[in-house]
Amino acid sequence: MGLGWFGAPEHNRWLSAETHALLHFGRRAKVPAGFGWIGEDGVVDTGHPVELWITGRMTFAFALGTLMGIPGCRRYADHGVRALRNALRDHVNGGWHSAIGHELDDQGHGVPVDAEARKECYQHSFVLLAAATATAADRPGAHELLRDAMAVQNRYWWDEAYGMPVESYAADFSDPEDYRGINAAMHTVEAYLATTDVTGDTTWLVRAVQIIDFAVNVQARANNWRIPEHYDTSWHPLPDYNKDEPAHPFRPYGSTPGHGLEWARLTVQARAALVARSLPVPDWMLDAAEELFDRARTDAWRVDGAAGFVYTVGFDGKPIVHERMHWVVCEGISAAAALRRALLDDGRGEIEVEIYEHCYRSWIDYCEEYVIKEPGVWYHELDRNNEPSTRTWAGHPDIYHALQATLIPRLPVCPAMCQALSEGKLDVTAPPIPVNAQRVRRRGFFNRG
Repeated sequence: MGLGWFGAPEHNRWLSAETHALLHFGRRAKVPAGFGWIGEDGVVDTGHPVELWITGRMTFAFALGTLMGIPGCRRYADHGVRALRNALRDHVNGGWHSAIGHELDDQGHGVPVDAEARKECYQHSFVLLAAATATAADRPGAHELLRDAMAVQNRYWWDEAYGMPVESYAADFSDPEDYRGINAAMHTVEAYLATTDVTGDTTWLVRAVQIIDFAVNVQARANNWRIPEHYDTSWHPLPDYNKDEPAHPFRPYGSTPGHGLEWARLTVQARAALVARSLPVPDWMLDAAEELFDRARTDAWRVDGAAGFVYTVGFDGKPIVHERMHWVVCEGISAAAALRRALLDDGRGEIEVEIYEHCYRSWIDYCEEYVIKEPGVWYHELDRNNEPSTRTWAGHPDIYHALQATLIPRLPVCPAMCQALSEGKLDVTAPPIPVNAQRVRRRGFFNRG
């Protein structure tokens, strides 16, 4: 494997320094009920509740920091696990509250800001991801949290009839929403891949591949590699959904190139997980990941006269929302790194994957010039002139995407980040995984063999 920027000591030192800075900045989010929303001034904005997705993401981040041996991270990872087991848990109906107030009741339980608020698949996926990662880091209570999160996934969120997740329910898990979304499905894939590696149970991998097959091999392929975001309960696309709210933070109108990049990464990660376990590997996965990457890049990068990715495009490829979301370029960085390594592992030559290093360098440079305000502090949104904007995102809700962008270039495609870090694979250039690879036998949680 060639050097270039990947594996270059000084580049990896830069990535490492930014990893440390992000985790240091993220400590500011800690509040008694979990992790709060950091405002523009760098302190928690109490006008925002304590949200499940933020606490899940921050717990995931600090568990990764713990696995890397970064001092101080254990305390924050443990705080997140406790918040997910107690404060944010719905002790009456099961599952987890979407948002609670900053003050806890006499039992240490959170008080929902809206007793009628729906329970969301998107938010619950981050509970599972956090639990799996904290379990890999051997944090107190994480093992139990993971068992609970898996049980909730099996009972409520996995729809066996379609091989896809359910979107949301009423607070008591009645009244499933008359809508399905690809965003929630995507983060479910990420959580399932981590759960596979931590538990050794390939049921989660099989489900993840089912979801990817629908989103990528069916929907993206049928739409010129632009993935429809919104669906009815039978998973038929709703192309006009939220047409009057195109910059919605979670359900934007049109196609989202950042999700195309994220799906490309998840596709090669799932493929590598199948290869590592000697399971059947669909022959479309690598090519589809490349198509997704190329479509997102050509649709969204520098298409309106300035550097940066536009947020959304129509199914004709024309930009709709021109704001630059930090998470999109982060996913571009992660996808470029993962695809390059996956293709090299598959036997491609350095020249054949040169485009991915070129993109990676360009997007890292863009972050350095425009997105990173100071070490560890990344603007969440810029306007089309690359000036700070708050059309969709104000403040610094979490460090999830940025942290992954500084770690994925330093890790193998498989196993998942938490397991790879637990196995000491950071900055280790591994040989390609042979097609006939046997599953690694490990001892650990859940009596995995």
